[in-house]
Amino acid sequence: MMEKMIFGRYIPGNSVLHRLDPRAKLLFVFGFICIIFLANNIYTYGVLVLFVGLIILMANINIKFLINGLKPVLILVIFTFFLQIFFNKEGNVIFSLGFLNIYEEGLRLAVFISLRFTLLVFVTSLLTLTTTPITLTDGIESLLNPLKKVRFPVHELALMMSISLRFIPTLMDETDKIMKAQMARGVDFTGGPFKERIKAVIPLLIPLFVSAFKRAEELATAMEARGYRGGEGRTKYRLLTWGAPDTTAAGTLILLTVILIFLRS
Repeated sequence: MMEKMIFGRYIPGNSVLHRLDPRAKLLFVFGFICIIFLANNIYTYGVLVLFVGLIILMANINIKFLINGLKPVLILVIFTFFLQIFFNKEGNVIFSLGFLNIYEEGLRLAVFISLRFTLLVFVTSLLTLTTTPITLTDGIESLLNPLKKVRFPVHELALMMSISLRFIPTLMDETDKIMKAQMARGVDFTGGPFKERIKAVIPLLIPLFVSAFKRAEELATAMEARGYRGGEGRTKYRLLTWGAPDTTAAGTLILLTVILIFLRS
């Protein structure tokens, strides 16, 4: 499961999404996160599903790859689904078995919230899958550039956020390697009582932290060897340019917002 983690990875390509300005993609993702809460019925969610499906096609990324990448967060989606079913008591009872009652509104919200969470994972994953770490850092820094007037460390924050995103799949891969090494020595992470499984995870944490600190030290050494001294006085090899496709992406998001407002219950 760990090796299928897609959030934070980058897939080289030349699709429409790959060529977009990173600032346009960042603004689009933040805007999508906000407007997805406008959806509250089957029509609005249908529009969102079609829209995200179109984006995936434009990114030229295999849908099976994205679905496999959803597996690490599937437990959270399932937990959210059953949380709504068991604790939402609104509407008519559509299923009853002993003390267990499933209500119409609870089932509706369970499906909608799970779908909302899945769409958010897809869209945010597409951001890192189609944007290199360098351009992502430049995009964040450019959007936060006005904060430099109040002496806010914009460059350092953008670099830290970009590195954090890229470390997610690296740490997941490292966790998977350590788990396989422990299982080869007879450690069982899946069987036995819950208490025993928790104890089995503890020996996994120490080598994982050691590996994380080692990688962080190697990264710091590499940056220092290349003369990195912060954002002051740095020039950029590639300059960001906002073009017609980026304006089209912003206009598409505005149009989607209008459609969702119109179709809302």
